[in-house]
Amino acid sequence: MSRSLKKGPYIDPNVKKKMDKVDPNEMEEPIRTWARDCTITPEMVGYTFEVHNGREFKEVFIDEKKVGHKLGEFSKTRTFIEHGGQKAREEEEEELF
Repeated sequence: MSRSLKKGPYIDPNVKKKMDKVDPNEMEEPIRTWARDCTITPEMVGYTFEVHNGREFKEVFIDEKKVGHKLGEFSKTRTFIEHGGQKAREEEEEELF
């Protein structure tokens, strides 16, 4: 369910403070955040964030295509594990040779 238009997008105050301190062109290291629910706004374009996924920080560069989405959408929390089977074993053997 999306947020009400009269409320506007949610921007974490700590992320906003960190963005105000640093110019995107002069960034030495990414802005580190746990705020996965923070909405990406046009002012964030050009910044690099490190978004926590529960275990580690994933680096996310913000461009125009990501505006309107949440930071957490680009830092996956689950790892995909392939299911094995006869076909998977055969493919694995072919790669070895």
